[in-house]
Amino acid sequence: MVKNYYKEYSGNLNREMEFNVYGYGGQPILVFPAQNGRFFDFENFHMLDNVMDLIDEGKIQLFCCDSIDEESWSDENGEPRYRICRQEAWFNYIVNELVPRIYQLNQSGKKIITTGCSMGGTHAVNFMFRRPDIFGGVISLSGYFDSDIFFGGYCDDLVYANSPIKFLEGMSYDHPYVQMYRNCKIILCCGQGAWEDEMIRSIYRMKELLQYKDIPAWIDIWGYDVNHDWNWWQIQFSYFIRNILD
Repeated sequence: MVKNYYKEYSGNLNREMEFNVYGYGGQPILVFPAQNGRFFDFENFHMLDNVMDLIDEGKIQLFCCDSIDEESWSDENGEPRYRICRQEAWFNYIVNELVPRIYQLNQSGKKIITTGCSMGGTHAVNFMFRRPDIFGGVISLSGYFDSDIFFGGYCDDLVYANSPIKFLEGMSYDHPYVQMYRNCKIILCCGQGAWEDEMIRSIYRMKELLQYKDIPAWIDIWGYDVNHDWNWWQIQFSYFIRNILD
């Protein structure tokens, strides 16, 4: 397997940011880490094992980015406006700095698909739905799509902009993004086992919102034995990525 490590300065975050790239070509996939996770977690938790053939055959190329969740979503005792401003700075880093690098390194001409597990699945959905002009699809595994469990009752313009359930609720049926969503490949998956209760509630609300706006999506609810854990995400990622490839 081809693997490359990068450490590059981010003007939006005023720090060095790291990312790993797995593979040499094919469908570019931007991988967000789970809550408070790092760019190397996807490999360390064996998420590559079941898709190694796709990587080695040049069918997919994974770009595993770093997070700053501990300064934003996870800092529940911090000042809310500061926290969400950090999230927005990270959003701008991904969109304005990392995405252009992905397109420099990947010459397939394909739009990026976002993915992630748990909080990574949350980020994957947020980025795709905020910027369907950049991202062509999403595979979200056990994500949560609102701000309430992180920010309580606090909501400002940036919390709203980073909460897919909120901004989809407020988006008109004829918004230009709605038609763009209809051309995206949208997969939201969640189990019904341990630690999935909040995610189940969230995914069903997303299903309602997407159906109301006639946005096609594959909403896949797995069994009561399917827990919020890596062993299931390994299976799910391989299953869905093979179905989303052209």
